[in-house]
Amino acid sequence: MNIWDADKLVLFIAFVIPGFISIKTYDLLVPSERREVGKSLVDVVAYSCINYSLLLWLIVLDYKYQWGSNYPAWHILLVFLWLRKQKFFKKYAPHPIAKPWDRVFRNGQSYWIIIELTGGEIIGGMYDTKSFASSYPAEEQLYLQQLWEIGGNDKFVRPLERSHGAIISASAIKLIRFYQ
Repeated sequence: MNIWDADKLVLFIAFVIPGFISIKTYDLLVPSERREVGKSLVDVVAYSCINYSLLLWLIVLDYKYQWGSNYPAWHILLVFLWLRKQKFFKKYAPHPIAKPWDRVFRNGQSYWIIIELTGGEIIGGMYDTKSFASSYPAEEQLYLQQLWEIGGNDKFVRPLERSHGAIISASAIKLIRFYQ
């Protein structure tokens, strides 16, 4: 039995490549711990089988009308966009952003922020272009580029002198309030 025979190679490609692409795409869309591909061979084959079972009707139509060969880039894009809009896909596929922390800080919007720490201390500051928030799966940390003195009714009074910001660990945060 020669593993390099054409029929065995085609079977390998047909049942490994789609699953490998699915797992890599999933890992890009849903940040998680690094996966060792060598230990995931069963997962790769399972993902390939799931792909084929869910998309068999589309594969048949594609073969019949030759959409893939006539319009390959548009074909792939439209299939992906169509799937993302389906109720069953939205219901069972996890959201690509794992945590609210990532969703809020990933959008690139500037905020005035008041942070209440677990010890009761209040920190106010500006989250802007030079600020940074870590993202999943790393431990959540927040760098505010400038700290501000906070007055009554959550008013930002003035920047703290010589402030170059602060790094705050999420484990020390009780509550974050955002202002425009």
